[in-house]
Amino acid sequence: MIIINEKRITNALSNFKQKPFNHCVIDNFFRTDVAKALCNKFPKYSSELWHEYKNQLEDKKTCNNWNYFDELTYQVFTFLNSNSFLDLLSKNLKIKLLSDPGLHGGGWHVHANNGNLNPHLDYTIHPKMKYQRRLNLIIYLEESYKDKYGGHLGFWSHDKKNYLPKNLIKEIYPKFNRAVIFDTSQNSWHGLSTIVKVPKNKLRKSIAIYYLSKPKKNHLSNSRALYALRENQKKSKKLINLIRARADEKSSHKVYKRS
Repeated sequence: MIIINEKRITNALSNFKQKPFNHCVIDNFFRTDVAKALCNKFPKYSSELWHEYKNQLEDKKTCNNWNYFDELTYQVFTFLNSNSFLDLLSKNLKIKLLSDPGLHGGGWHVHANNGNLNPHLDYTIHPKMKYQRRLNLIIYLEESYKDKYGGHLGFWSHDKKNYLPKNLIKEIYPKFNRAVIFDTSQNSWHGLSTIVKVPKNKLRKSIAIYYLSKPKKNHLSNSRALYALRENQKKSKKLINLIRARADEKSSHKVYKRS
């Protein structure tokens, strides 16, 4: 089943070297009927299958359990992990990429009203496979998502002196069937530039998948996501401590739902 337009993806990848870190945006990533069907396959927000992140740095739900995926979603993730798709990315980006069939950090992602994801750096080395997390592919799948709902994907420049995000360089509207691919190994500060504001019957839906590579020399060293505070949070000692706990592999799992 052909579900993507390879030429469109190849053209987008030819413009991958952008600021503040390498990325590209691909509209109409999936065949339209496939994207619409994927949108309708997401579980209800109240479903018990979700893994919830609920604290003042992040407010979202995810699921990467293949047993919960419907037939179409299962097939799509299989394709995105396939040798043919990996070869397409690797050839155009000149990076030898590996798949992560475990979808660590990937799968279904949803934000409801007031959903949040502070600027952050992803972890560096995969905890199970010992390869470096190199690329993130996100495809937005809420069919009727509007610009006014916010929750745009933000890309920030890097403050080398303070090891923090500096300036918001780019905002990407999570338009239906829009994909974003970016390099996660370049001090790639990303998150939601604004809080999600959606009606009760809407969600900010996306699927995400990560691709791995052999570790670069002098690669980043964070073993868990490293978050940064928003402007209105910077005076909070409580949140500074939360960031430290969230970035520590010994305590990270204890603070996902800390308020």
